Amino acid sequence: MAAELHVALVAADREVWSGEATLVVARTTSGDIGVMPGHQPLLGVLESGPVTIRTNDGGTVVAAVHGGFISFADDKLSLLAEIAELSDEIDVKRAERARDRAKSEADASAERRADVRLRAAAGH
Repeated sequence: MAAELHVALVAADREVWSGEATLVVARTTSGDIGVMPGHQPLLGVLESGPVTIRTNDGGTVVAAVHGGFISFADDKLSLLAEIAELSDEIDVKRAERARDRAKSEADASAERRADVRLRAAAGH
């Protein structure tokens, strides 16, 4: 098994995070997947959910990801998201208001986005 996993989490408008990791866990249309150095090549569709990155220095990076793709080959993992934000960028009170508003308007997709943001913020 290779010693390093090179990770790039990119949103449509910016590079959200990049660096070395020991493990990345993301939600795909086939279920949750964990990727470590030496993993078999893969290409998948990301579902809305938190992405957890365990960094080489023992830290953890959590991001809320909404749609996109995951690709892995040659110990390089790319998470190409429609929307992504790091947990420490999330305004929890704003996300709670968005979730409450979505519930009152019966907007399931907006409620799901707000829930993902809150789960990611809690994982920080």
